[in-house]
This record gives sequence, structure tokens and C-alpha cells, in this order.
Amino acid sequence: MDTSNFLAGKLLIAMPAMGDPRFERSVVYLCAHGEDGAMGIIVNKPVTELRFADLLEQLGIPRPEKGVRDTRVHFGGPVEGGRGFVLHSSDYESEGGTMRIDDEVSMTATLDILRKIAAGDGPKSSMLALGYAGWGPGQLEQEIAQNAWLTGPARSEILFGRANEHKWNAALKAIGVDPQGLSSSAGHA
Repeated sequence: MDTSNFLAGKLLIAMPAMGDPRFERSVVYLCAHGEDGAMGIIVNKPVTELRFADLLEQLGIPRPEKGVRDTRVHFGGPVEGGRGFVLHSSDYESEGGTMRIDDEVSMTATLDILRKIAAGDGPKSSMLALGYAGWGPGQLEQEIAQNAWLTGPARSEILFGRANEHKWNAALKAIGVDPQGLSSSAGHA
């Protein structure tokens, strides 16, 4: 069976016993998964000290007179924290800069998408993340086997919704898991 991009387009949902505080109660959208490892974006941890408008100003991107749609900036993961990634609906594509993950979601890591969003011409739905989560070959599979993560479907309201504090519960409920029933101690049946 070909497992290249096997879990791409799915969510990873951190179990309560997650040992890494950077991933505690996190929901990660997997952009790529294959023999070389995996790459994802945490979608439920906003960066409170940085606003989108401030980021545009730092990058020298002009803001329109009418103001900028409030796009939250998220902590996407501990790798390359100074690099921006935009997860977005597939109605937008940058020539040579967009990675289509599935029929509904794409990712762009070039400045042109920020210019389009600032001008009100970007994708219908989007979220901006600084950094990403990365796993080496076999590492993610090992973490899943150790009960660090559950996997589930990626729903638009979880990826692009504004209620970050509810995304972990919503992702668990989407796979039929009651968050109250989860134990913080790992084990195997």
C-alpha cells in the first residue's frame, strides 16, 4: 500500500498525556505525510502578542483604507517560527507558491497571499501560522502508536473557525470521542 501523504488532509488531536507542552491540547492539520516524515500546522493556538495588521506593517505590505479583515496569527509549530504559512480554502492559488493538500484546503507560504488578503482579494477562508510542526521518518507513526495523537477528519469550521478554545473539543467530538472521558495516562488495550 502506498502510504505517501497517507494522513495529509487529516487532523492530529493531542491526547491529554501529551508530554510536550508546545502541543498540549493542540489540533494539527497535516499538510504532508510520507516516508520522509510529516509536516503540519497547529490550528488552535493564536499568538496573542501579534496582530495581522502589525505583521503587514512589519512586512511593508500596504493596508487598504477600509481596513484589513481580522486574520488571527497562530503558533503553527516549533519549526521555523519566523516563517509564515497560510492554510486556506482552495479557491485561491498562487502561481508556483501554493501546495494543494486536498480538494478543499491548500497552503501558501509566499508574500503574495498576504498582499491579497490585505487587499480583500484572498481566499474565502484562511488562517495564518508562524512556524510549523515537523516529524522525521517514522516519528509521527511512533507517536500515534504511543497514544500521543488521535487522528480525525479536517472540517472547515475547525480549521478556519474563530473559536480556538473550542477546536480541541470539536475535533474530538467529530470522531465520536467525549473529551471528558479521556484519561491523561497512556495505555494499550
